[in-house]
Amino acid sequence: MNMTAHSGRGILMRVIALIAIAFGLLTIREGGAVLFFDGAARAAAGSYVPFVLWFNFLAGFTYVIAGAGLWMRRRWAAWMAMAIAVATALVFLAFGLHVALDGAWERRTLIAMTLRTLVWVGIAAMAWRRSTAHAPTTREQ
Repeated sequence: MNMTAHSGRGILMRVIALIAIAFGLLTIREGGAVLFFDGAARAAAGSYVPFVLWFNFLAGFTYVIAGAGLWMRRRWAAWMAMAIAVATALVFLAFGLHVALDGAWERRTLIAMTLRTLVWVGIAAMAWRRSTAHAPTTREQ
């Protein structure tokens, strides 16, 4: 493999890592504003679904950790990204059940969960494909 292909792969993983970290920090900020501060953010959230909001807020911390692991090209980060994708899809499924049972919800929750699921499935797929094949093993760390 030539140096250009290898460095291109490294740059792509850095971009993915930065996306994961930024997504996590934004998720923590936005979720925290609704959960912990009574004001404009909570009013704008409307009929938010509490279990979805709590999941997303707490998941934001794992997004940052996964992003840091992807930046350092650690094998566990690909597993963590996969776990985030699966957990997000399961919460999205639970949200769908909540909606089907006539629970209050906002259209923006549907859009946000669709985006989160797609983003993390994409990050997990790319991380799995790229970082696990080239991540250092435990002995090399």
